[in-house]
Amino acid sequence: MAGLLAGTRVLDLTNVLAGPFCCYQLAQLGAEVIKVEVPGSGDLARQLGADPELNRRGMGASFLAQNAGKRSITLNLKAPKGCAAFARLVGTADVVVENFRPGVMERLGLGHAELKAIKNDIIYCAISGFGQDGPLKFNPAYDQIIQGLCGVMSVTGDAQSAPLRVGYPVADTMGGMTAAFAIAAALVRRERTGEGEFIDVSMLEASLVAMGWAVSNWLIAGVKPQPMGNENMTASPSGTFRTGEGLLNIAANKQEQFETLCRLIGCEELIRDPRFIGREDRKRRRVELKGEIERAPAARSAQAWSALLNKNGVPAGEVLDLPAVLEHPQVLERGLLKSLGCVPGVDRPVRVVRCGFRLASGDPEPASPPPALGADTGELLGELGFAKRDIDELAGEGAI
Repeated sequence: MAGLLAGTRVLDLTNVLAGPFCCYQLAQLGAEVIKVEVPGSGDLARQLGADPELNRRGMGASFLAQNAGKRSITLNLKAPKGCAAFARLVGTADVVVENFRPGVMERLGLGHAELKAIKNDIIYCAISGFGQDGPLKFNPAYDQIIQGLCGVMSVTGDAQSAPLRVGYPVADTMGGMTAAFAIAAALVRRERTGEGEFIDVSMLEASLVAMGWAVSNWLIAGVKPQPMGNENMTASPSGTFRTGEGLLNIAANKQEQFETLCRLIGCEELIRDPRFIGREDRKRRRVELKGEIERAPAARSAQAWSALLNKNGVPAGEVLDLPAVLEHPQVLERGLLKSLGCVPGVDRPVRVVRCGFRLASGDPEPASPPPALGADTGELLGELGFAKRDIDELAGEGAI
């Protein structure tokens, strides 16, 4: 069946992660995503990733991860004819996504007002570090900068290690996810009313929103969040425990789960121990309680304890590294990974992760491999009505 966004054309002018991640989600849902790249270099992510040879080829692992299902056109937006070709492309589009610093598109003559004059119902999404206004709007924004400013680092790690960066680009990812959500909502309204929209996504704000309880505990309860490492501030025993082999997360957040846990590990006396009788008692004495509990888990592996605890209604799970989780039966059976087959410029099989949900009408997935730089330029310009001699002229002038 057709994807949920089939028939939607998205122009992706973005680089590296937040914007490409957003447009990758839209592509998996069936949107036609056209990646508009700088001639000769393209998205910086083409040069990023753990394999130097792929980076040299312009097909870095970072690029491959977020750009399947897209087409690539190279346009020099600083050249008048390149700008004119882009304007013609806008006339066929539903959505434009960019992640330049505020003001860059306006200086190119391609800001929201100009594009709205071309296509009145265009949905324009601008992703930036801090939003389109405010005192920091012109600051460059990288993920780690946002993590530090939004408070994420202040609550990551423990008292000895915090502030600590989250181990993946969480601020970029949340910015991209927020943008995809906003675009999908704008498309729904446009279907009803015919109205376009200007969407201003701030990575700083998207990250703050994602912090949820940490923010509300300060705003509402007046409690400043503290770094607690692998402990859960809302309950105990709830955190990471050593076992005979591997680490185990246990979340015995309810009274009945705590009591079941104590019985299963052979420490039933802890249920009646006055130090741990109530929820707040256990939170205040979490270090003592953890020490008591860890005496028993040393008898089995994390895998064995996880199976036993979950079978009896106590939430638990092994602490896995990425290679292990990507080969886990749960992930494999759900089909999260997508094999892209033959990818231009890549000399090995490429697998990527799909969307984090499935659909009864057909699971979202990219329809094609990530494109080589400018691979679809001639075809797309031809669709716009450019004759071959016009395309050759644009190439000769450096406009494409």
